[in-house]
Formats: sequence, C-alpha cells, structure tokens
Amino acid sequence: MAHPKRKTSKTRRDKRRTHYKAVAPTLAKDPTTGEMHLYHRAHWHEGKLYYRGQVLIDKAEEASA
Repeated sequence: MAHPKRKTSKTRRDKRRTHYKAVAPTLAKDPTTGEMHLYHRAHWHEGKLYYRGQVLIDKAEEASA
C-alpha cells in the first residue's frame, strides 16, 4: 500500500478539492424588445416587465388605475 512521504498541507488539500469555476452568465435576446437578459428571468424594459416576449406587468396601466 502506498503511504504519503510528507503530510499534505491544508492549502494543498483544499486546492485539490475545489471545483468552482468562474462562468459567464448565459444571456438571451428578447424577441420583442431586443433587450439582453438572463435566461429564465423576467426583465424590465421601458416600464414593462417582459417574460418570453410577453408583457407581464405594465407600470403605466398600474399608475392610471
């Protein structure tokens, strides 16, 4: 059986165990507004909340009501 010749330091052990990587967020372009946004997220554009090309909330209608 193999035995370590020296004790592995905590830093070396932890470096080996990391699997975190910096990943750029995936962006999508809204078909109606052309606005760039995160996938599977609603986004605001000119006072309206859009999701998958459809208006969910219109601030102008809420203010007048």
